Amino acid sequence: MSLTLQRSLWLWAGALILALLIIIPFTAWVRTLAALITASCVVLAWFLMSRRAAHQRGSLKLADNMALPTASFRKPVVLTCGDCLDGLFGTISEELLALRVTEHGCYVRVPSLELLPVVADSILVLRPGWGGQLGVLFVVNPSLHSDSAALAGQVRAFSHQMDVVRKRGVTLPLLLISYLQTLQGEAPWFSWESGEVDVRVRDGGACLSLPEWQQQTDSPTQIVRMHACIQLNSAVAWLHSAVLPHLATRNARIPLATASAVKLVAALPQVVTGNLWQQWLRSKTALVDCRSVVTGAGLPFPDPLLNLLPLGFKRSPVQRASVAALWLFAVAGVVALASSAWQNTLLVRQVSDDLRRYTAIPQPLNRDQREFLWREEAVTVLRQDAQRLDAYYRHGVPFAIGLGLYRGELLRAPLQTVLAGHTEPPPAALPVRAASPVRLDSLSLFAIGSAQLKPDSAKVLINALVDIKAQPGWLIVIAGHTDATGDAGKNLRLSHARAAAVQSWIQQMGGIPDSCFAVQGFGASQPIASNDTEAGRAANRRVDIRLVPEAGACALPTAGQDRQPPVASRDI
Repeated sequence: MSLTLQRSLWLWAGALILALLIIIPFTAWVRTLAALITASCVVLAWFLMSRRAAHQRGSLKLADNMALPTASFRKPVVLTCGDCLDGLFGTISEELLALRVTEHGCYVRVPSLELLPVVADSILVLRPGWGGQLGVLFVVNPSLHSDSAALAGQVRAFSHQMDVVRKRGVTLPLLLISYLQTLQGEAPWFSWESGEVDVRVRDGGACLSLPEWQQQTDSPTQIVRMHACIQLNSAVAWLHSAVLPHLATRNARIPLATASAVKLVAALPQVVTGNLWQQWLRSKTALVDCRSVVTGAGLPFPDPLLNLLPLGFKRSPVQRASVAALWLFAVAGVVALASSAWQNTLLVRQVSDDLRRYTAIPQPLNRDQREFLWREEAVTVLRQDAQRLDAYYRHGVPFAIGLGLYRGELLRAPLQTVLAGHTEPPPAALPVRAASPVRLDSLSLFAIGSAQLKPDSAKVLINALVDIKAQPGWLIVIAGHTDATGDAGKNLRLSHARAAAVQSWIQQMGGIPDSCFAVQGFGASQPIASNDTEAGRAANRRVDIRLVPEAGACALPTAGQDRQPPVASRDI
């Protein structure tokens, strides 16, 4: 898959995660943190993919200033590794890759087995469209090995590298071939596919069985071909005994080899004395082969066998990226639908529980304030539920509970019916609650560090006096507060002095008895905002006026009673 497609998939995955963060009702800080983590992962993946692509491009160094065929090349591209590479490609430095383009395909020399995954990845980076054209040619020549255990280790190492390539998502078909020397003249290619026992002869574009091939010519040639068949049977038996068992993989779906072939040639590039082929013949015939060995010749490429590689059956990189994108979308869709279904379940459960709670409270008959209060609290919750469902009906359902799974509309009509049938209690049945406090900014009333009212503070205090006059007979609690700047003791005294100044002005202007007031100073002990910021400190510098219903709070004082405002420790 090309670098562009990989980046597109990562961006698509990041966009789906961000969409899920919008749909799933997380808190704001969780959404922010998850969005930052997602963006960081996408950026990191983008950087790592770019660096890996650059490394892969640099690792593909071709000898003799060769270059890969163009992207429009549609013939097999075979990664060649194993024995006799010099006989196929010539003598080339091991650090470089060799390239041979024939009429039937393109062969790429892999210097060592460990480089097979790297070369495959590098080619796919440079030619992403070649994913269905890649194959592997593994050459095993018994004449170059004298130790069967060493050969078995080499074959298992090759099998491991093939597994590494497969784990990266590239399944390469394998063509296993072996070159053997014959004194009867060069023979055609003998091949058999995986799972087959009959050997086929590929000669001059024709594909024949062994009996057909033997009977094609006159008697002298038939004798030569009979010798070739005998040598071929020995070679096939040796491959099945010494090579193919070590190509087994843990994945049973992967065959040992897509196809195997043997080529009898008149000369080999190199032969080892006492090699495995000689050992095999001696173990089967008890004879020692003392014939002279011809070396130094080049080897033919297996062009007639390339049609055995099942090339072109893979999806193109765009198709594979599209499938991956669809899978990501499907997973995100399932998560979004599951979240929506759960949120709808919670909504239905909440509204249903609120309805059951309201209907479980009997209609008060004895003017019990508690029962009236319970019923009013329950109907207040139902009104909030109704407002929420009406907002969804008018303005649309949010994504968190939408996606075609919204069930709140089924509860809206029953909820409205219950609210329409609700009977409001008489005013006397409801208990009296304390009014909300009136909050005054200290800087609008006093100078910094002072408890003396400013001349223009009357505009602010008149509004507070109007609210106080609206609730006659209630206790007026005036509390002063400061920020955390400065000495705590001074702040406590300053807050009490400011509260007393406000009480004195209200008492004087409103003609309210002393017993109606409670003056308190809390200093910085009750902040309503953080003292770490200027805005928070400004909010904490305040004077709060709170009206509390208290029986007999405003009774006229008796003679000789102290008319000073109550101290801050008065129990409210």
